[in-house]
Amino acid sequence: MRTVAVTKIGSLRDPDEGARGRIGVVDFPDQPLGPEDVRIRVAYAAICGSDPHLAEGFFGTDVPIGLGHELSGVVEALGERAVRNGLRVGDRVAGNFLRFCGTCRPCQDGRQQFCENIQEYNRPGMAETVTWHESQVYRLPDEVSLLKGCLLEPTSVAVRIADKTRIRVGDRVAVCGGGPIGQLALQVMRMYGATSLTMIEPIAERREMALRHGAQHVIDPVSENQFARADEITDGRGYDVVIDASGSVRAVRGLLDIAAKGGTVVYGAMYPHDFEMPLGLSDYLYLKELTLTGVFVSPYAFPRALQILPHLEVDELTAAVFDLDDAVAAFEAHMSGRHPKVIIRCNDVESAAGEGTP
Repeated sequence: MRTVAVTKIGSLRDPDEGARGRIGVVDFPDQPLGPEDVRIRVAYAAICGSDPHLAEGFFGTDVPIGLGHELSGVVEALGERAVRNGLRVGDRVAGNFLRFCGTCRPCQDGRQQFCENIQEYNRPGMAETVTWHESQVYRLPDEVSLLKGCLLEPTSVAVRIADKTRIRVGDRVAVCGGGPIGQLALQVMRMYGATSLTMIEPIAERREMALRHGAQHVIDPVSENQFARADEITDGRGYDVVIDASGSVRAVRGLLDIAAKGGTVVYGAMYPHDFEMPLGLSDYLYLKELTLTGVFVSPYAFPRALQILPHLEVDELTAAVFDLDDAVAAFEAHMSGRHPKVIIRCNDVESAAGEGTP
């Protein structure tokens, strides 16, 4: 089974070609179909901002490391007991790349994100097929194309971020980072009734994209005084909710200064494992009473993500599509930053699914 994988550990941005990480298409063994499993013929798999971190060895260094967790496809086969959620062969689906066991203490305590057996079923989906447990698979609404459907997982992250903000209607909200998660989080915050909704992003095209999809204000943190602009936008009160979706170590510290007293700051990205952010406890936790939190994965978020996916504007996130054989070029395009999102077409299954060109 052809699968996109990390074939050499190293930064994909390393100027030294000899030290640079490498992506390739390799043959992986077919994944077994258990009695409660669903085999999916993958249509589209999107490149996530976390994928280059796997090339850097963030989750281990034994190569090849299969990639792909944002995907859509068509049900190809069902285990004999995979009938409880009504799935049928030919259904158009997307899903959660993680299987929560449901039996460990965290799962039983309402904290699936800390499932003690979460790695036992982690199967790469940037491949010809992927086999998941039926609990991971969701049928797509008729009005959602397979191309749009591959954004179910990043949409679940935006929903999970919203959960962590505990936003109230009318709260002033800032989102830092205009990549896919930031853009989706911005639209979700708009749904919640956010005010002074602001995108902080150094790339002009991404600021303009945010304005097209609900941002009321944008800030260029390079050419503008971020604190002064935030002060102006919020009438000196600061933002009740601040979301970081950038993962930039240069950006995260300054977000504390634009948060309102009693506000919430959500660090909703991946950060270098050795990065430590200075934190003045007296100023930010004592005097301002800020709540600081993060996001790991998206438990309990997928059903709601499926509900809002038809209402999200994502055409700009699904415009750059590469075939599976061109996966190396797809990752080069992703690393170039020329596109807000890059997607790999793993199989041409639209006709078989009764769907035209997305």
